[in-house]
Amino acid sequence: MTRRRLAASTCLLFAVARGEESTITLRGKLTRREGRPAALALADGKTVPLEGDEQTTGVLRDARLDGLEMEATGSLTPGGSLRILPIHKRALFVHQNRKRLFVTYWCEVCAIRTYTPGKCWCCQQETALDLRESLDN
Repeated sequence: MTRRRLAASTCLLFAVARGEESTITLRGKLTRREGRPAALALADGKTVPLEGDEQTTGVLRDARLDGLEMEATGSLTPGGSLRILPIHKRALFVHQNRKRLFVTYWCEVCAIRTYTPGKCWCCQQETALDLRESLDN
């Protein structure tokens, strides 16, 4: 084992001992089956179950995203699931037409943007899925 590998292994061991989790990014097709958590079907044929905070889980339940190419960043759990970073860290993206798009939701009536599907907090109309290249505008 080279010194560099030994040092990297030692750092990883100390990070695990301190409770730090390393993040990874996975990309695949979003799949959902009744009674099971959403999962990413990876290019190599593996399927990785997804979990996250309440808002992220809301996005994963959105049927409008089924079958889309998704990117998710988080940490692997001991059970083999990917625990996606909290919604405020912007860890979920859709890939379409060679573009990496933020997943957002828009209320046309109130001009309010949210990051989880559901009813607008103002007018109570259902928000529309609005995939965006940037969050600036």
